Amino acid sequence: MKRIIWLSGVILVAVLLLFGINLGFQHSENSSTSAKGTGNKKLTIYNWGDYIDPSLIKEFQKETGYKVDYETFDSNEAMFTKIQQGGTHYDLAVPSDYMIQKMKSANLLVPLDHSKLTGLKNYDKQFMNQSFDPGNKYSIPYFWGTLGIVYNDKYIKPGEIKTWNDLWRPKYKKSIMLIDSSRDIMGMALASSGQSVNTKSIPELAAAKGKLDTLMPNVKAIVADEIKMYMAQNEAPLAVDYSGDASEMIAENKHLHYIVPSDGGNLWFDNIVMPKTVTNKRAAYAFLNFMSEPKHAEQNAEYVGYATPNKEAVKLLPRSIKNNKAWYPSKKTLSHLEVYKDLGPSWVGTYNDYFLEFKMTSR
Repeated sequence: MKRIIWLSGVILVAVLLLFGINLGFQHSENSSTSAKGTGNKKLTIYNWGDYIDPSLIKEFQKETGYKVDYETFDSNEAMFTKIQQGGTHYDLAVPSDYMIQKMKSANLLVPLDHSKLTGLKNYDKQFMNQSFDPGNKYSIPYFWGTLGIVYNDKYIKPGEIKTWNDLWRPKYKKSIMLIDSSRDIMGMALASSGQSVNTKSIPELAAAKGKLDTLMPNVKAIVADEIKMYMAQNEAPLAVDYSGDASEMIAENKHLHYIVPSDGGNLWFDNIVMPKTVTNKRAAYAFLNFMSEPKHAEQNAEYVGYATPNKEAVKLLPRSIKNNKAWYPSKKTLSHLEVYKDLGPSWVGTYNDYFLEFKMTSR
């Protein structure tokens, strides 16, 4: 799931939008999604930072005549609060799986009219009809990915790491960087013992925390966004992080590799939804259809570095990407993974408490 805003990306988006919306784009005369003849020519999108190729926004504006206002957030919780407050009329937003479930419960989403979606056939069925949105009533997939292990072949031999449990080997003392995320690290410990990453069992959570405590001698640091910089600079042999972040690290350091552990873990989704704050449904559907086109989804996937759920777009990707099992795991590997569920504030607090106790042992 997209967790970070790269400043350069945000600046680039802002600059392109600033110039793109003032270049006098002509409305498409023949397009059914053209803004011509409609009263509202603005589309307001709320997304993670640097999570779309800016040139696609520019192309969408030129093709349809709609003006795009693109705002960013850095956490699902911040996005939820902003939409719940209703101060800004967002037409589209890109929450993660468990947050979609929470937004539905809070009555913050508008059901999608599938008859107005022209590109649904392009999506891989295995990424549709997920538990957080049965029948894709409220969302369509945008990107997906996994939680896994990054290793540096200067220190770790290929094939040496295959499961979460391998991280507990004494030989990896002070060698591992963990992403600072309670749900992910608690989930890693749960999966390593064959438990669900969505458990609501206190004994299972307590056991997972206890197992994490035994991992602490191997932990070099628990960090957030800077984990990518450290790994790219050969600061540690191993890291637990998201597939998208791993792709950015690997682009900076040829010695880095990413694996999805065979003993389970998290499969995450970021989907596009239409919040209750929507004021321009016509433009929103136009954008959803535009981004569902294979050539646009492929271009976006290459820019962002995350896996696209658009099966027709995958066909257009370079072989080095689409045939890489780290980014596009086999169905067998995916079958061992779970999507996070919205556990509610009480259980989220419990996960956070156990993780905080674990972090305190590192001091």
